[in-house]
Amino acid sequence: MSVILDVDAPRPSAEQVLKAPKALLHDHLDGGLRPQTILEIAQEIGHELPADDAESLGRWFAESADSGSLVRYLETFDHTVAVMQRAEDIARVARECVEDLAADGVVYAEVRYAPEQHVTGGLTLDEVVSAVQLGFEEGVAAADGKIVVRQLLTAMRHQARSREIAELSVAWRDRGVAGFDIAGAEAGYPPTRHLDAFEYLQRENSHFTIHAGEAFGLPSIWQAIQWCGADRLGHGVRIIDDITVGDDGAVQLGRLAAYVRDMRIPLEMCPHSNIQTGAAASIAEHPIGLLTRLRFRVTVNTDNRLMSQTSMSKEMGALVEAFGYTLEDLRWFTINAMKSAFLPFDERLAIIDDVIKPGYAELGAL
Repeated sequence: MSVILDVDAPRPSAEQVLKAPKALLHDHLDGGLRPQTILEIAQEIGHELPADDAESLGRWFAESADSGSLVRYLETFDHTVAVMQRAEDIARVARECVEDLAADGVVYAEVRYAPEQHVTGGLTLDEVVSAVQLGFEEGVAAADGKIVVRQLLTAMRHQARSREIAELSVAWRDRGVAGFDIAGAEAGYPPTRHLDAFEYLQRENSHFTIHAGEAFGLPSIWQAIQWCGADRLGHGVRIIDDITVGDDGAVQLGRLAAYVRDMRIPLEMCPHSNIQTGAAASIAEHPIGLLTRLRFRVTVNTDNRLMSQTSMSKEMGALVEAFGYTLEDLRWFTINAMKSAFLPFDERLAIIDDVIKPGYAELGAL
């Protein structure tokens, strides 16, 4: 039981936050590379980078993501995607991703990427997915099996390959792929452009999430849920636009916000990323505070670890500092995420009962 309103409960230390078991639903593979890895692969393939040492390159990614310029922000992905065109490089990036997440206390992760962005070197879509799966399996083995990782295959909403990627996700769903996603600019590219893909996935009893309610408002969320049938909302932060807080503190939910809460539709919230994109002014002012208090199905995520210079521990630590959350609250976020995972029910329950709850109990959670 969460004790979010218990102002007297002790706050977890940074060490406790690091050790706490975490579940991650929204993390981009091409947004979480190690700067040193980018440097080494770029040198091998002759790709020019804006910096020639790992520290400077990491700083360039962070500054570019914080610049307020969408053009410069997108340029960061030009460099990460460029070094993920050979099977061995994709597998390395995937392996290191798992190693980094495991070191941060993540016990379950769904990591997404767009296979269509990794075929310029001659790989087929199937070979891209295979390379990622190989890397994930190597990473899990290196972590002694202490983390479970699944792929989410993303289609780019400004392209026309969503049905093809949806079929790919179904073909691989018993071999490491948990579901499907669409991403990219929301404005001008509503999710309804990809109804064919979503209807196909529904017929195949397959899971999918949709980036919605990040850069664009309520219509994007409404379409994602009511037209496309999304199981989860990628970000969903703009649902706050359908919630009114009166001068007396009374809260009024609009029809869409009430539906999202009533139906327990998970919100894949990424606080630091939302600040970079202008969806929130600061962690303390992030809608996650109110949405958590109102008991929406809130989950905490990283989005792009490299661009945001973040981790699950950093995201949770910032929430502890901003809102005074306790270990019990962090456990609540984690169980929310695990309940919402695109994993069979019995496997989700096993991770909650055998890993998450004992892990928090060991740290002193009530």
